[in-house]
Amino acid sequence: MKLRVGLVGVGNAWEYRHRPALRASSDRFEVRAVCEPVAHRAEMAARDFNAEAVDGFRALVERDDVDVILVLSGQWYGALPILAACDAGKAVYCAAALDFDPDQARQIKQRVEASGVAFMAEFPRRQAPATVRLKELIATRLGSPRLLFCHQRVPTEPHKADRTSPATPVSRTHDLVELIDWCRYAAGCEPTSVLGLTHFGDQGSQQIDYEMMSLDFADQPGTRITAQISSGRYIPACWPEAVSFRPPAALQVACEEGIAFVDLPSTLIWFDHAGRHMESLDSERPVGEQMLYQFHRAVTSLVRSTSGLEDAYRAMRIVQQAHRSHTEGRRIELDFA
Repeated sequence: MKLRVGLVGVGNAWEYRHRPALRASSDRFEVRAVCEPVAHRAEMAARDFNAEAVDGFRALVERDDVDVILVLSGQWYGALPILAACDAGKAVYCAAALDFDPDQARQIKQRVEASGVAFMAEFPRRQAPATVRLKELIATRLGSPRLLFCHQRVPTEPHKADRTSPATPVSRTHDLVELIDWCRYAAGCEPTSVLGLTHFGDQGSQQIDYEMMSLDFADQPGTRITAQISSGRYIPACWPEAVSFRPPAALQVACEEGIAFVDLPSTLIWFDHAGRHMESLDSERPVGEQMLYQFHRAVTSLVRSTSGLEDAYRAMRIVQQAHRSHTEGRRIELDFA
Protein backbone atom coordinates (compact mmCIF):
# COMPACT_ATOMS: atom_id res chain seq x y z
CA MET A 1 0.00 0.00 0.00
CA LYS A 2 1.50 3.32 -1.11
CA LEU A 3 0.85 6.28 1.23
CA ARG A 4 0.46 9.79 -0.18
CA VAL A 5 2.60 12.21 1.79
CA GLY A 6 2.39 15.86 2.72
CA LEU A 7 5.69 17.38 3.93
CA VAL A 8 5.64 20.17 6.51
CA GLY A 9 9.07 21.80 6.40
CA VAL A 10 12.22 20.22 5.02
CA GLY A 11 14.47 20.74 8.06
CA ASN A 12 18.19 20.44 8.63
CA ALA A 13 18.23 16.65 8.06
CA TRP A 14 16.53 16.87 4.67
CA GLU A 15 19.56 16.35 2.44
CA TYR A 16 21.29 13.58 4.38
CA ARG A 17 18.34 11.67 5.91
CA HIS A 18 14.78 12.41 4.80
CA ARG A 19 15.25 13.09 1.08
CA PRO A 20 17.32 9.91 0.47
CA ALA A 21 14.95 7.86 2.63
CA LEU A 22 11.88 9.03 0.72
CA ARG A 23 13.67 8.31 -2.57
CA ALA A 24 14.53 4.79 -1.47
CA SER A 25 10.99 4.22 -0.13
CA SER A 26 9.15 5.23 -3.30
CA ASP A 27 7.35 1.88 -3.28
CA ARG A 28 5.72 2.85 0.03
CA PHE A 29 5.51 6.67 -0.04
CA GLU A 30 4.56 9.20 -2.69
CA VAL A 31 5.18 12.87 -1.88
CA ARG A 32 2.21 14.90 -3.14
CA ALA A 33 2.58 18.30 -1.44
CA VAL A 34 5.22 20.37 0.36
CA CYS A 35 4.74 23.27 2.78
CA GLU A 36 7.82 25.31 3.74
CA PRO A 37 8.03 28.97 4.87
CA VAL A 38 11.06 29.56 2.61
CA ALA A 39 9.37 29.48 -0.80
CA HIS A 40 12.35 28.43 -2.91
CA ARG A 41 13.08 25.49 -0.59
CA ALA A 42 9.46 24.33 -0.90
CA GLU A 43 9.65 24.60 -4.70
CA MET A 44 12.94 22.70 -4.86
CA ALA A 45 11.66 19.87 -2.66
CA ALA A 46 8.37 19.70 -4.55
CA ARG A 47 10.15 19.64 -7.90
CA ASP A 48 12.39 16.83 -6.63
CA PHE A 49 9.36 14.57 -6.12
CA ASN A 50 7.07 15.93 -8.83
CA ALA A 51 4.83 17.29 -6.08
CA GLU A 52 3.12 20.63 -5.45
CA ALA A 53 4.35 23.47 -3.24
CA VAL A 54 1.51 24.57 -0.95
CA ASP A 55 1.04 27.83 0.94
CA GLY A 56 0.24 26.94 4.54
CA PHE A 57 0.20 23.71 6.51
CA ARG A 58 -3.59 23.78 6.96
CA ALA A 59 -4.15 23.74 3.21
CA LEU A 60 -1.70 20.83 2.97
CA VAL A 61 -3.31 18.81 5.77
CA GLU A 62 -6.80 19.23 4.30
CA ARG A 63 -5.88 17.98 0.81
CA ASP A 64 -7.77 14.89 -0.34
CA ASP A 65 -4.67 13.49 -2.03
CA VAL A 66 -2.64 13.45 1.23
CA ASP A 67 -2.91 10.44 3.55
CA VAL A 68 -0.11 11.11 6.06
CA ILE A 69 1.82 14.13 7.30
CA LEU A 70 5.60 14.21 7.75
CA VAL A 71 6.50 17.12 10.04
CA LEU A 72 10.21 17.50 9.34
CA SER A 73 10.72 21.00 10.74
CA GLY A 74 8.89 22.82 13.53
CA GLN A 75 10.01 26.39 12.72
CA TRP A 76 7.50 29.07 13.71
CA TYR A 77 4.37 26.92 13.73
CA GLY A 78 5.39 24.52 16.50
CA ALA A 79 2.77 21.83 17.15
CA LEU A 80 0.01 23.39 15.02
CA PRO A 81 0.51 21.00 12.07
CA ILE A 82 0.24 18.02 14.46
CA LEU A 83 -3.02 19.35 15.89
CA ALA A 84 -4.35 20.06 12.38
CA ALA A 85 -3.47 16.50 11.33
CA CYS A 86 -5.34 15.17 14.38
CA ASP A 87 -8.40 17.19 13.37
CA ALA A 88 -8.17 15.80 9.83
CA GLY A 89 -7.65 12.24 11.05
CA LYS A 90 -4.28 11.83 9.34
CA ALA A 91 -1.25 9.97 10.69
CA VAL A 92 1.82 11.97 11.73
CA TYR A 93 5.55 11.29 11.48
CA CYS A 94 7.25 13.93 13.62
CA ALA A 95 10.94 14.76 13.19
CA ALA A 96 10.53 18.36 14.36
CA ALA A 97 11.79 19.82 17.60
CA LEU A 98 8.99 20.62 20.04
CA ASP A 99 9.44 23.01 22.94
CA PHE A 100 6.42 23.39 25.19
CA ASP A 101 5.60 23.94 28.81
CA PRO A 102 4.27 20.90 30.71
CA ASP A 103 0.60 21.80 30.25
CA GLN A 104 0.97 22.28 26.48
CA ALA A 105 2.91 19.02 26.12
CA ARG A 106 0.22 17.15 28.04
CA GLN A 107 -2.55 18.67 25.91
CA ILE A 108 -0.79 17.71 22.68
CA LYS A 109 -0.33 14.15 23.92
CA GLN A 110 -4.00 13.96 24.86
CA ARG A 111 -5.10 15.36 21.47
CA VAL A 112 -3.06 12.78 19.59
CA GLU A 113 -4.38 9.94 21.75
CA ALA A 114 -7.98 11.13 21.43
CA SER A 115 -7.78 11.53 17.65
CA GLY A 116 -7.04 7.84 17.07
CA VAL A 117 -4.38 8.57 14.43
CA ALA A 118 -1.06 6.75 14.19
CA PHE A 119 1.85 8.85 15.45
CA MET A 120 5.60 8.28 15.31
CA ALA A 121 8.27 10.48 16.86
CA GLU A 122 11.67 10.27 15.19
CA PHE A 123 14.48 9.04 17.47
CA PRO A 124 17.33 8.12 15.10
CA ARG A 125 19.82 7.37 17.89
CA ARG A 126 17.71 4.38 18.96
CA GLN A 127 17.84 2.85 15.47
CA ALA A 128 21.55 3.39 14.82
CA PRO A 129 23.51 0.13 14.32
CA ALA A 130 25.86 0.97 17.22
CA THR A 131 22.91 1.38 19.61
CA VAL A 132 21.32 -1.89 18.49
CA ARG A 133 24.61 -3.69 19.09
CA LEU A 134 25.07 -1.98 22.47
CA LYS A 135 21.70 -3.32 23.64
CA GLU A 136 22.73 -6.81 22.51
CA LEU A 137 25.99 -6.56 24.49
CA ILE A 138 24.19 -5.31 27.61
CA ALA A 139 21.95 -8.36 27.44
CA THR A 140 24.73 -10.88 26.75
CA ARG A 141 28.23 -9.70 27.73
CA LEU A 142 28.37 -6.38 29.56
CA GLY A 143 25.55 -6.72 32.07
CA SER A 144 23.32 -3.97 33.41
CA PRO A 145 24.43 -0.33 32.98
CA ARG A 146 25.51 1.56 36.07
CA LEU A 147 26.87 4.86 34.70
CA LEU A 148 26.11 6.62 31.42
CA PHE A 149 27.90 9.68 30.04
CA CYS A 150 26.25 11.28 27.03
CA HIS A 151 27.88 14.35 25.49
CA GLN A 152 27.17 16.53 22.48
CA ARG A 153 29.42 19.38 21.37
CA VAL A 154 28.34 21.45 18.39
CA PRO A 155 29.42 24.83 16.98
CA THR A 156 27.25 27.89 17.31
CA GLU A 157 25.70 29.11 14.09
CA PRO A 158 25.97 32.58 12.56
CA HIS A 159 22.86 34.68 13.03
CA LYS A 160 20.32 34.19 10.25
CA ALA A 161 17.32 36.27 9.38
CA ASP A 162 15.07 33.25 8.82
CA ARG A 163 13.91 30.79 11.46
CA THR A 164 15.62 27.73 10.06
CA SER A 165 18.86 28.21 11.99
CA PRO A 166 19.73 25.15 14.11
CA ALA A 167 20.96 27.46 16.86
CA THR A 168 17.46 28.38 17.98
CA PRO A 169 16.29 27.48 21.52
CA VAL A 170 13.85 24.96 20.02
CA SER A 171 16.74 23.10 18.40
CA ARG A 172 18.64 23.02 21.69
CA THR A 173 15.62 21.42 23.33
CA HIS A 174 15.43 18.90 20.51
CA ASP A 175 19.08 17.97 21.12
CA LEU A 176 18.42 17.36 24.81
CA VAL A 177 15.20 15.43 24.16
CA GLU A 178 17.07 13.05 21.85
CA LEU A 179 19.96 12.60 24.30
CA ILE A 180 17.59 11.90 27.19
CA ASP A 181 15.64 9.37 25.15
CA TRP A 182 18.91 7.70 24.12
CA CYS A 183 19.96 7.30 27.76
CA ARG A 184 16.51 6.06 28.81
CA TYR A 185 16.65 3.48 26.02
CA ALA A 186 20.18 2.34 26.91
CA ALA A 187 19.38 2.16 30.63
CA GLY A 188 16.18 0.19 30.02
CA CYS A 189 14.32 1.85 32.88
CA GLU A 190 12.81 5.17 33.90
CA PRO A 191 14.55 8.13 35.59
CA THR A 192 13.35 9.06 39.06
CA SER A 193 15.01 12.46 39.57
CA VAL A 194 17.00 15.13 37.72
CA LEU A 195 19.56 17.75 38.68
CA GLY A 196 20.05 20.44 36.01
CA LEU A 197 22.61 23.14 35.28
CA THR A 198 22.37 25.85 32.65
CA HIS A 199 25.23 28.17 31.61
CA PHE A 200 24.66 31.39 29.71
CA GLY A 201 27.09 32.99 27.27
CA ASP A 202 28.49 36.48 27.70
CA GLN A 203 27.73 38.34 30.90
CA GLY A 204 24.13 39.52 30.84
CA SER A 205 23.32 37.32 27.84
CA GLN A 206 20.19 35.18 27.76
CA GLN A 207 21.74 32.85 25.17
CA ILE A 208 22.37 29.37 26.62
CA ASP A 209 25.70 27.91 25.53
CA TYR A 210 25.85 24.82 27.78
CA GLU A 211 23.33 22.59 29.53
CA MET A 212 24.01 19.63 31.79
CA MET A 213 21.80 17.30 33.76
CA SER A 214 22.27 14.31 36.04
CA LEU A 215 19.54 11.67 35.92
CA ASP A 216 19.01 8.97 38.52
CA PHE A 217 17.27 5.79 37.34
CA ALA A 218 15.53 3.10 39.36
CA ASP A 219 16.85 -0.27 38.16
CA GLN A 220 16.37 -2.99 40.76
CA PRO A 221 15.91 -2.69 44.54
CA GLY A 222 19.21 -1.62 46.06
CA THR A 223 20.80 -0.58 42.75
CA ARG A 224 20.98 2.75 40.94
CA ILE A 225 21.88 3.95 37.46
CA THR A 226 23.15 7.49 36.96
CA ALA A 227 23.34 9.29 33.61
CA GLN A 228 25.19 12.54 32.99
CA ILE A 229 23.95 14.36 29.87
CA SER A 230 25.43 17.52 28.41
CA SER A 231 24.99 19.62 25.30
CA GLY A 232 27.29 22.54 24.55
CA ARG A 233 27.25 25.28 21.92
CA TYR A 234 30.10 27.33 23.30
CA ILE A 235 32.50 27.05 20.33
CA PRO A 236 32.11 30.02 17.95
CA ALA A 237 31.23 29.37 14.32
CA CYS A 238 34.50 31.05 13.29
CA TRP A 239 36.45 28.12 14.85
CA PRO A 240 35.14 25.18 12.79
CA GLU A 241 38.12 22.93 13.57
CA ALA A 242 37.77 23.32 17.32
CA VAL A 243 34.47 21.46 17.56
CA SER A 244 36.05 18.25 16.23
CA PHE A 245 39.20 18.47 18.37
CA ARG A 246 39.38 15.48 20.74
CA PRO A 247 35.59 15.02 20.96
CA PRO A 248 34.37 12.76 23.78
CA ALA A 249 32.49 9.58 22.90
CA ALA A 250 28.86 10.36 22.14
CA LEU A 251 27.79 7.76 24.69
CA GLN A 252 29.91 5.96 27.30
CA VAL A 253 28.25 3.18 29.28
CA ALA A 254 29.88 1.58 32.33
CA CYS A 255 28.25 -1.79 33.04
CA GLU A 256 28.58 -4.57 35.59
CA GLU A 257 30.97 -6.60 33.42
CA GLY A 258 32.57 -4.01 31.12
CA ILE A 259 32.42 -0.61 29.48
CA ALA A 260 31.34 0.57 26.01
CA PHE A 261 32.08 3.70 23.96
CA VAL A 262 29.58 4.56 21.21
CA ASP A 263 29.98 6.97 18.29
CA LEU A 264 27.08 7.15 15.89
CA PRO A 265 26.06 5.76 13.62
CA SER A 266 28.16 2.61 13.55
CA THR A 267 31.28 2.68 15.76
CA LEU A 268 31.36 0.73 19.02
CA ILE A 269 34.42 0.00 21.16
CA TRP A 270 33.95 -2.08 24.30
CA PHE A 271 36.07 -3.66 26.99
CA ASP A 272 35.48 -6.66 29.22
CA HIS A 273 37.67 -9.19 31.06
CA ALA A 274 38.93 -10.49 27.71
CA GLY A 275 40.23 -7.07 26.68
CA ARG A 276 39.42 -4.56 23.92
CA HIS A 277 36.87 -5.14 21.16
CA MET A 278 36.26 -2.76 18.26
CA GLU A 279 33.25 -3.10 15.97
CA SER A 280 32.49 -1.10 12.85
CA LEU A 281 28.88 -1.93 12.11
CA ASP A 282 26.94 -1.84 8.89
CA SER A 283 23.21 -1.84 8.51
CA GLU A 284 21.07 -3.27 5.76
CA ARG A 285 19.32 0.07 5.39
CA PRO A 286 20.17 3.62 6.50
CA VAL A 287 18.46 4.74 9.68
CA GLY A 288 16.16 7.14 7.82
CA GLU A 289 14.76 4.32 5.69
CA GLN A 290 14.27 2.05 8.71
CA MET A 291 12.22 4.71 10.51
CA LEU A 292 10.03 5.37 7.47
CA TYR A 293 9.39 1.63 7.09
CA GLN A 294 8.34 1.49 10.74
CA PHE A 295 5.99 4.42 10.18
CA HIS A 296 4.49 2.70 7.12
CA ARG A 297 3.81 -0.41 9.18
CA ALA A 298 2.26 1.68 11.95
CA VAL A 299 -0.13 3.39 9.52
CA THR A 300 -1.15 0.30 7.56
CA SER A 301 -1.43 -2.02 10.57
CA LEU A 302 -4.82 -2.84 12.05
CA VAL A 303 -3.33 -2.15 15.49
CA ARG A 304 -3.01 1.56 16.23
CA SER A 305 0.51 2.73 17.05
CA THR A 306 1.73 5.87 18.79
CA SER A 307 5.40 4.96 18.71
CA GLY A 308 7.56 7.44 20.58
CA LEU A 309 4.68 9.66 21.72
CA GLU A 310 5.06 8.78 25.41
CA ASP A 311 8.87 8.78 25.06
CA ALA A 312 8.87 12.27 23.53
CA TYR A 313 6.49 13.56 26.19
CA ARG A 314 8.61 12.16 29.03
CA ALA A 315 11.86 13.51 27.57
CA MET A 316 10.33 16.98 27.19
CA ARG A 317 9.13 16.83 30.80
CA ILE A 318 12.64 15.94 31.96
CA VAL A 319 14.13 18.92 30.08
CA GLN A 320 11.57 21.21 31.70
CA GLN A 321 12.25 19.80 35.16
CA ALA A 322 16.02 20.17 34.60
CA HIS A 323 15.47 23.89 33.93
CA ARG A 324 13.37 24.09 37.09
CA SER A 325 16.18 22.32 38.99
CA HIS A 326 18.67 24.97 37.85
CA THR A 327 16.34 27.79 38.85
CA GLU A 328 15.57 26.35 42.29
CA GLY A 329 19.06 24.99 42.93
CA ARG A 330 17.94 21.49 43.95
CA ARG A 331 17.31 17.99 42.60
CA ILE A 332 13.75 17.47 41.30
CA GLU A 333 11.82 14.23 41.72
CA LEU A 334 10.20 13.14 38.45
CA ASP A 335 6.51 12.30 38.26
CA PHE A 336 5.00 11.39 34.88
CA ALA A 337 1.45 10.97 36.10
